[in-house]
Amino acid sequence: MNTKCGEKDEQSSSFADLEVTQSLALQWAKKYLQNLDSDFCKQGKEDTISLKEVVSQEGRKNTAKKLMASLRTVSHQAWYKVEILLYQEAKRHKIDPELLNPWEITADSFNIYGKTLDVYAQQAPLQQLSTLMRLARQGKPLYQKALEVYTEQVAPSQLATVIGLEVGALRKKYTQQDPRIIGFVSMQFHYTSQMLLETLSDLERSVLGAYFKAIDDHLYMPLQRAYEAAGNHDYDSPALLAVQNLLPVSTEIAKKITEKIIDYYPNYRCSSGILSNPLIKLSSIRDVEMFQVYLWLGSLEGNVSAIQQELFPLCIILYPTFNIHWELIRQMLYFLGQEIKERLTSKQADTLMPSYQVLWQMFSPEVFGELDFRQVPHKFDDDFVK
Repeated sequence: MNTKCGEKDEQSSSFADLEVTQSLALQWAKKYLQNLDSDFCKQGKEDTISLKEVVSQEGRKNTAKKLMASLRTVSHQAWYKVEILLYQEAKRHKIDPELLNPWEITADSFNIYGKTLDVYAQQAPLQQLSTLMRLARQGKPLYQKALEVYTEQVAPSQLATVIGLEVGALRKKYTQQDPRIIGFVSMQFHYTSQMLLETLSDLERSVLGAYFKAIDDHLYMPLQRAYEAAGNHDYDSPALLAVQNLLPVSTEIAKKITEKIIDYYPNYRCSSGILSNPLIKLSSIRDVEMFQVYLWLGSLEGNVSAIQQELFPLCIILYPTFNIHWELIRQMLYFLGQEIKERLTSKQADTLMPSYQVLWQMFSPEVFGELDFRQVPHKFDDDFVK
């Protein structure tokens, strides 16, 4: 009888863990759709019909078919760019060349994009297309109409399941071999998305961009690992409550911090241009979100292994390549610390501080040298993180 009770308790706990995991995944999926950056807002009502065509079943199938036709070629072109960009870094970091298997990595990316386009090409509910027309008559901005329609067309839970789990498994596969490999794989996906989106119209690019952002999110960020760690916490755990409070606003936080960095460094140029460049800005927002997820993971797991073994090496490999100075990362962390303390109770914030302190010390002048921090406009206060 005790055994049965134990089995029942264990089963209930398992269901509770699953519920937490699915809840966080659903929150993230909703969040990135709700924060979808769109170019629609400057366009007029005359674009409503073309938007209807883009998100219709036929339009989505045509877009997916067009991209699938070029996907194989694009996958190989993307890897070629990765090799040019990171070949010297791979040698410098003494990464085993056998782990950088171009055929395996391009095949994996091909598979993920193929499944993503399958989801994209699904039937668009006619009810939501009629809703779009109703919103048009009400005079709402076109980007808002597109967002409301598109959020309903593909259930966020389906996005999280189909894309999130697949990419999460891929991420786990490569980080288990050598955590540094994820930097090369991430850039493969980054260039593949970039090249595919370049072939689309503005409207197609905007609505399909939500899917490619989902890939980016789950590849750059240990989201699945964070979901699993969250399942090990009680519902009233301060660490879990901290993550649940921050997750819905993580993109808002990332945008706010990115704008502050741009204001502090208006003339700073990385290898791709100034920080206010729209594409660079989007990458910056994603990176700030990535740091947030690693902070959550450190808190939920109760250790900083992911920060030490994944995030830090990833930054060491990629940021110098793109001419991102460490002073910018330090400034970003300072702003992030402010946001955490403003948005959480002291008890919740305290659960993140051990991981935050580790990051603060890792990206310090003592590690990288004072020369990389000469132009910081704000004098950092180390007492801030104590």
